[in-house]
Amino acid sequence: MTAPSLSEPSRDCPLCPRLHDFIAEWRQREPSWFNAPVPTFLPLGGEDTVQLLIVGLAPGLRGANRTGRPFTGDYAGDLLYSTLIAHNFARGEFKARPDDGLELLGTAITNAVRCVPPENKPVGAEIATCRTFLVPTIARFPNLRAVLALGSIAHQSTVRALGGRVAAYPFKHGGQLKAGGIMLFSSYHCSRYNTNTGVLTADMFVRVFGEIAAFLKN
Repeated sequence: MTAPSLSEPSRDCPLCPRLHDFIAEWRQREPSWFNAPVPTFLPLGGEDTVQLLIVGLAPGLRGANRTGRPFTGDYAGDLLYSTLIAHNFARGEFKARPDDGLELLGTAITNAVRCVPPENKPVGAEIATCRTFLVPTIARFPNLRAVLALGSIAHQSTVRALGGRVAAYPFKHGGQLKAGGIMLFSSYHCSRYNTNTGVLTADMFVRVFGEIAAFLKN
């Protein structure tokens, strides 16, 4: 198993200058916020219990960048965590703050890009650079069976992290592809924009998790 230190960037990670400078700016503006690369959210049972890894795009400015926990503090987390609880991938009550006591069950959550990008839009070089953390993140879970990629960018970066070619593993909502010995599930990102525009409905999102739960029971 890969050492966890290889899978988590340092608090002042300098590898992407634009993102590093953006976070430095927000540390000045909001010193009480987390304002650092957001670490992977792990289950209480530890790495060996993880069968499902969820990969998002990047921390939201007033979401995970503020709170320090993936998908915590913005709308995307409301939909994600309520769905996780309903399918027994988490337990407790999600209150959109890292001390709400919510626990993951057999599941870990990370992002393809660990630092908040300006306008929620990382560039290609930043996505590629941060894959140096995504690859060992995937490797740190010895019993991992499934990965859920949220959105096309997370999907493409995960495919590459698993050693696949993007052209051979096209993004499709509700898609299931075997890649690198892992079943890769894909969904539209659970962002407020996608749900407000009808690109993703709660039923569509829930259906994906139902398929993951059924796969993991086999």
